[in-house]
Amino acid sequence: MTNRWRMPLMGVAFVALTFSVGASGFLANSQPVVAQQTQSTFPDVPPDYWARPFIQSLAEKGIVTGYPDGTFRPRQAVDRDEFSAMIRQAFNRARIRNIPSGSAFSDVPQGYWAETPIQEAYETGFMNEFPGNEFRPKQPLTKAQALVVLMRGLNMNYNRPVASTNQAVTTPAASQTPVNQRRRMARNRLAFPLAGTLMMQPLLPLIAKQQPASASAPAKTVRPTTTTTATAPSNISALEFLRSYYQDADRIPENAINEVAAATQANIVVNYPNPRVLNPNELLSRGSATALIHQALVNQGQIEPLQDQNGVRYIPNSPRR
Repeated sequence: MTNRWRMPLMGVAFVALTFSVGASGFLANSQPVVAQQTQSTFPDVPPDYWARPFIQSLAEKGIVTGYPDGTFRPRQAVDRDEFSAMIRQAFNRARIRNIPSGSAFSDVPQGYWAETPIQEAYETGFMNEFPGNEFRPKQPLTKAQALVVLMRGLNMNYNRPVASTNQAVTTPAASQTPVNQRRRMARNRLAFPLAGTLMMQPLLPLIAKQQPASASAPAKTVRPTTTTTATAPSNISALEFLRSYYQDADRIPENAINEVAAATQANIVVNYPNPRVLNPNELLSRGSATALIHQALVNQGQIEPLQDQNGVRYIPNSPRR
């Protein structure tokens, strides 16, 4: 055999290693949601799509991903398994419980693509189980259910106003490991058309006389969320608070009222196209899921709030009561 047909042993090993890594990447990328993509823009997310800033922000941080074909599918409904995967990427919470009957749910087969995210989302207190040790991974979530999941996992409850003061109260930042110890943080703020911010302007509740909101200056550091205590009336219930804020508050399921009120107080709820219409029972889309998770991360002090090109916050300020 001539020398031109000989390949050094190290060269053979390199080719074999390259093939092995490539094949592994192909197998990983064949699964939905967990496909490792670093892109922050997607061909099916138009520049004027209302949730694009949220999608772009979290995609840059590796918290949400697209599909192997490069799409994000922002209007596609989110199932419980997919939301578990998003939660796992977004929040680094301590385990507070174990799966009830052993190491797995009866309807989550071993090797299932979301097996680990489901287990972690349950054990950290976000997701719940169903009778018979079922998780129901392919069951879609409604918007109200998603807010319950987030508030439960973040241990957040509605705080009734009890005093007639006008002092700002600072909500302490969560003592959590920053999400970006596990992924790269994008340092540049997003810039997008001012027109996109108009439909997200602060909404004034109907129960109290309001003072004009001051212009928000560009945030330079991640700060805790601030709220304002009630001026009148005091000790308002969660449902009354929601009725003052949403036109369809009476459609919120009874078992979600506290959590939706807590999320509204914390400036986590994002509604489109009408900020006063919650649509609590509509199926949660991937675009809406990204917006809610983004705002929850802002509330936890893990990322900065979005701003438009003029430095105005894209999201409404915390609702005044």
